[in-house]
Amino acid sequence: MKRDIIKDLINWKNSENRKPLIVHGARQVGKTYIIKEFGKKYYNNLIYVNFETNKEFSSQIEGNIDAKYVIHKLELFYGEKIIPRKTLIFFDEIQANERALTSLKYFCENANEYHIIAAGSLLGIVINRDNYSFPVGKVQMINMYPLSFKEFLIALGREQLIDEIQKHFDNNERMDSDVHSLCLKLYRTYLVVGGMPEVVQTYLDEQKTISTIDVQAEILASYERDMTKYADNSLSNRIIAAFDSIPVQLAKDNQKFQYKVVSKGGTSSIFGEAILWLKNSGIVNQIYKVVPELPLEMHKDLSSFKLYMSDVGLFVNKARYPLYQIDLDTTPTMIAMGPLTEHYVANELRIKGYEAYYWESDGKAELDFIIQKGFDIIPIEVKTSTHTKARSMDVYMKEYNPKYAIRISEKNFGFENNIKSVPLYATFCI
Repeated sequence: MKRDIIKDLINWKNSENRKPLIVHGARQVGKTYIIKEFGKKYYNNLIYVNFETNKEFSSQIEGNIDAKYVIHKLELFYGEKIIPRKTLIFFDEIQANERALTSLKYFCENANEYHIIAAGSLLGIVINRDNYSFPVGKVQMINMYPLSFKEFLIALGREQLIDEIQKHFDNNERMDSDVHSLCLKLYRTYLVVGGMPEVVQTYLDEQKTISTIDVQAEILASYERDMTKYADNSLSNRIIAAFDSIPVQLAKDNQKFQYKVVSKGGTSSIFGEAILWLKNSGIVNQIYKVVPELPLEMHKDLSSFKLYMSDVGLFVNKARYPLYQIDLDTTPTMIAMGPLTEHYVANELRIKGYEAYYWESDGKAELDFIIQKGFDIIPIEVKTSTHTKARSMDVYMKEYNPKYAIRISEKNFGFENNIKSVPLYATFCI
């Protein structure tokens, strides 16, 4: 599958100021596959070490992590010559070996001519442990996420639609009604399938959304296994409880995460560490309430937030949505599409690199998302269908007079009353 992260990897390879690279992301988003493919295509040879499964090599560097020593041991162990700039060294699941993680510092300082990439599914968890010496300032880090809707279209062989969507977004021109309907249908399929590579491949192979259910369920089960493996019993129970509460949290009229929903008497002191674990693992996307003043990051309310799962297809599976009601040719009307649609938009914005927030006015009005683009604060309203009348956007526009606003819905492209209409399938263009 073509992934946009390849561009980032190529830029890293060609950079004059290159440091060891860490690719961070939730389990099964495709890190191992894409880095291996990158190594095979852009280097003469690839040295691959998985520290979860290769305990024998791990023991080789327990006493010495000088870069030249590690190179020597790799050459002996794998029987291959490691050539600077020609060989890619790939340390996978590096969170399983603290010494290997620390060694990246010495590759940066003393052996920068060697190209080395590390990846870890739970790296965000282990580097917060007190006994880890993380090479701060000595590595470059990039995040990898599930396939975006744009990447999903490429996987489906619908790449020609991407330019068409982008063109109409840029020009605020209505899309041909038949093409618009096709894009909405593909978008609804994406809601069910999501962007986990193995799930997408299953859909491509069998062309049935129902075929993806078991694969998604196994990924969710693997997340739960990680929760018990990388946390003690008390914390793991709280992590699982907080994670299981996400569908219920978003079904409320007030979607703000409430600790008492997880457990009677629940508080931030009880569940705060569990939520941090979920966030650091890449499993959830945390959206804070904000006062719309520049810079937004300095005006967020740390006590008010929503949690979304990092993959919309996994959320469909966990919340037990009836697939036949989502994957329709017409707008679904019988189920709660609001939380599902917000999941999709939240993750699309994150993949694009935005830090998204939400806005609320004394409980009388609420906007789903707010982003910062340079010196502009852009409000974003999300609607599940073509019915876009809403009081909240009017309240916000009158109070803050933004440069423009965005309304994401099933309506076609357009621009009216200083509001840019963006179809749900075009969120990746923002």
